[in-house]
Amino acid sequence: MLKSSVGWFRGIAFIEGISFLVLLFIAMPLKYWADMPVYVQLVGMAHGVLFTLYIAALLVVWITRRWSLLKVLVAFVAAFIPFASFVLEVRLRREQ
Repeated sequence: MLKSSVGWFRGIAFIEGISFLVLLFIAMPLKYWADMPVYVQLVGMAHGVLFTLYIAALLVVWITRRWSLLKVLVAFVAAFIPFASFVLEVRLRREQ
């Protein structure tokens, strides 16, 4: 899986998707319902680093694999929609 730029991107997309879900569905409820904001800080920082890696990997794939602008934009938007990065990862796996 991690032997190509697309493989690296798929791996990062999967991990970034998990961090996004943890932030939305675990850390945020703990902040607002249990008055525990520390988890948003921790998970939010990890998610921010992973999101930065996601964008960097997307740029590498765009350059090395010559993806179309539309495909890059779809991958970029997928990072902002819960569960979309998993759908993207599955579609990229099918393409390989």
